[in-house]
Amino acid sequence: MYEISADPARLDVPRIHQWLSVDSYWAKGRSLDKQQAAMSGSLNFGAYHETTGEQHGYARVVTDLATFAWLCDVFVDPAARGNGLGTALVAAVRDHLAPYDVRRVMLATADAHGVYAKLGFEPLADPSKWMSLGRQ
Repeated sequence: MYEISADPARLDVPRIHQWLSVDSYWAKGRSLDKQQAAMSGSLNFGAYHETTGEQHGYARVVTDLATFAWLCDVFVDPAARGNGLGTALVAAVRDHLAPYDVRRVMLATADAHGVYAKLGFEPLADPSKWMSLGRQ
């Protein structure tokens, strides 16, 4: 029912910006310029309805394709939720990264731990080793 693609030409940038800047809890108020800059420096995935071609999901990965990846901005259109699209989208990202043998794929979530756990993500074994700089 959905096709997942890493083709940047297919991305519906205005729709993605709306989802993230208005509907997400983590990117509220993000400007279009900031979103476009983030996308241009990342590997982007869209989930598209196979009949209409309409975009129903998005995920972004910041990575060097060698040692590390940060999965972020995962969003599924509310109208498309509840049918496994989020899981399929994250599985496609995981599978896309697999041939690169990236040592670690990180993410942060406040509400979708179950989705990620189904795909092999786990809480940090020793979070005391990790630090961050910037807004918490």
